[in-house]
Amino acid sequence: MPFLFWDPTYLLVLPALLFAFWAQWKVQSTYQKYSRVRAANGRTGREMALAIMNRNGVSDVAVEEVGGMLSDHYDPRVKKVRLSQVNYEGDSIASIAVAAHEVGHVLQHQQGYAPLAIRSAVAPVAQIGTFAAFPLFFIGIFFFRGHGPVAGFLMDLGLWFFTAAVAFQFVTLPVEFDASKRALAQLTETGAVMPEEVAQAKQVLDAAALTYVAAAAMAALQLVRLLLIRNSRN
Repeated sequence: MPFLFWDPTYLLVLPALLFAFWAQWKVQSTYQKYSRVRAANGRTGREMALAIMNRNGVSDVAVEEVGGMLSDHYDPRVKKVRLSQVNYEGDSIASIAVAAHEVGHVLQHQQGYAPLAIRSAVAPVAQIGTFAAFPLFFIGIFFFRGHGPVAGFLMDLGLWFFTAAVAFQFVTLPVEFDASKRALAQLTETGAVMPEEVAQAKQVLDAAALTYVAAAAMAALQLVRLLLIRNSRN
């Protein structure tokens, strides 16, 4: 089956793949650079997160440490900001930028930011779609030779699942961009950090945003690729 080894539609996703590799390198290098620059106020990521939340009247969200590298996230289901150890305990520009970004999600949740609610609603379906889409699609191709009603059903079901995953990626973009915008506003308006430090924090957040753009581009092109393969079987 030559499709297993080479398929011309791979060329479609190659640019997005290269962009994803570059975006990952960019966020890693930028984060490492500013993780070595200590914030003038001496606050850790945990302290910065708590300070921003207190300033905005948020008292029911906890900040806790989690393992992993850049595993930072806000879980709206249990109202917890989870920061990786280096950001939880660190007092670098990178640490406070990441912490402020995650609190940006807290503020979104507090204020009923619609895209965040949509992303939370889509997330369970998208998670299933990510794991189920390709197995269903390729079972339709290889076990049923891509022809007949069963093959068509399985491929179409895989496409619908993957469409949900793509939708999740695109809904994520405004959510992440807005969280960074809120983070920079909080760091700037209160004088919590110096102006030049805000610019440095922005570089960290902008680099991180590239990974979301790359993920969305990769997902969209993968969907187009699957559609092309599906249509070629008709």
